[in-house]
Amino acid sequence: MKPGRRALGIAESYRGTDDGDARSTLAGVVVRVDRTVDDFVFNTCTVGGRDATEAIIDCWQRLDRPDVQYCFLAGVAPAWYNIVDIDALAEAIDRPVIAVTFEESEGLGEAIRTAFDGDERAMRLDTYEALPERRRLETDGHGGDLFVRSVGLDAETAETVVRAYTYEHRPEPLRVAKRAAQRADAACDVFRRD
Repeated sequence: MKPGRRALGIAESYRGTDDGDARSTLAGVVVRVDRTVDDFVFNTCTVGGRDATEAIIDCWQRLDRPDVQYCFLAGVAPAWYNIVDIDALAEAIDRPVIAVTFEESEGLGEAIRTAFDGDERAMRLDTYEALPERRRLETDGHGGDLFVRSVGLDAETAETVVRAYTYEHRPEPLRVAKRAAQRADAACDVFRRD
């Protein structure tokens, strides 16, 4: 893969606040395959809401970076089951979307059934159950296997892309985005206190 190939990584951070603000900080970071960080964008989504997909689309539009080739997501359920519709996201941004998780699990279906009732449960389950299958990606000793869902790329190409951006356990766009989200969240916490 050419060293200038760029990907957007999206990750979140949430700290509860004394004023009950139930927002999660989203960070988007553009990273080249050679690990050069190229751009940042931030947004929020509602903890326990259903606005994560739209918040990520807004990040993409505000970045206005037609040179970005891929969108990486740190999971599909930020902000307490605010499920991302990765098909809708891929269509809106006209780029492949690769959702990566870092631990094996039985999935989120049962947790959603337990946490929500009525329409809130049904809408989340519909979105979650429509997601593509998670596939295990062996990382050859880089801290454990990854679990990948993708839209817009076949399985083999998605694995090639993930491997190209992964230097340690997390793909670099997601590692940097997570750090940026945590730092932005902490900064917001300071401003709220002041």
